[in-house]
Amino acid sequence: MPDKPAGMRFKVRNENKNALGGLATRKQITIYFTQAVDAPSMEVLLYLPNHVSGPVPAFAGLNFSGNQSVHPDKGIFMSDRWINNNQKGIQRNRATEASRGSQASRWPVETLLKNGFALVTAYYGDLEPDHADGWQTGIRTSLQQELNLAPDQWGAIGAWAWGMSRIMDYLETEKRINSKQVALTGLSRIGKAAVWAGANDARFALVVSNESGEGGAALARRNYGETIAQLNRSFPHWFSPAYKNYNQAPDKLPVDQHQLLALIAPRPLYVCSAAEDQWADPQGEFLSAVHAGPVYQLYGKTGLGTAQMPAIEKPVGETIGYHIRTGKHDINLYDWQQHLAFAQKHFRKKAKPKT
Repeated sequence: MPDKPAGMRFKVRNENKNALGGLATRKQITIYFTQAVDAPSMEVLLYLPNHVSGPVPAFAGLNFSGNQSVHPDKGIFMSDRWINNNQKGIQRNRATEASRGSQASRWPVETLLKNGFALVTAYYGDLEPDHADGWQTGIRTSLQQELNLAPDQWGAIGAWAWGMSRIMDYLETEKRINSKQVALTGLSRIGKAAVWAGANDARFALVVSNESGEGGAALARRNYGETIAQLNRSFPHWFSPAYKNYNQAPDKLPVDQHQLLALIAPRPLYVCSAAEDQWADPQGEFLSAVHAGPVYQLYGKTGLGTAQMPAIEKPVGETIGYHIRTGKHDINLYDWQQHLAFAQKHFRKKAKPKT
């Protein structure tokens, strides 16, 4: 993955030390990728818990609908970028006030803050709009000279993952953040990007894949649920064009996703699935976590510690964690509670997660 551009800079646009009724400090930061006045940029939203002194751990991840969708907080700036119309409160590919807090069920901000964790997020479309022609206005085009990569040498998944590392660049400058305890998380396509970012950037201390499926945590050679061919047909912009060579021959892949997960070793990894989300292949996600285990063993770590698929909502694992819950493709409070417990375990915070 390419490094940060030489001219990258940060600007804190807004800070409110009494956000969410005093529970948090809210900061909004623009990351400019070059020194130019009209530089490509991404907007970062950061919530810090006010009741904890000293540097705090954080969960970081990209969102689907703009930062304003994460929480009803009216102080969050409204995204002015292109957004898919299939998201609530989006009209003519632009956010409206009705989108404020529309994704709040996926981001339990208060729960994270009460447990002493910061939350940092940015809209994935700031990096590349999620449609077949998005590369033309995203960083694959606007930064191709700075990154020394042609647009067709990588895909949108790579661009989104690259942006996650740029968030980490900022967090390393934020005194209230313990940059050695940043957990990276992602759902679905953003989960694919989170796994890729985690494999490439060892600064992320812990990585969470939430129903990332094909091209993420699920084994491609199982050819179950969403296949490589279906993925490339529906979303041709997500991956390098070379991936299409395996549309009809997944068995010819020289590697599979358990090897991608293994690149995160020896850092903690959590994989989660949903029982009704067969498109993402829960069994394939679990098996991928199982077969990443031998690499963890090379580091003297125990991976899952089992090869038996667990019962619904019975989490398993050691340095690799896994659960499958009831319900459909989504991320909910149950998922976050497991992520919190896993992070607290590995970040040496023993307190039981609060809700």
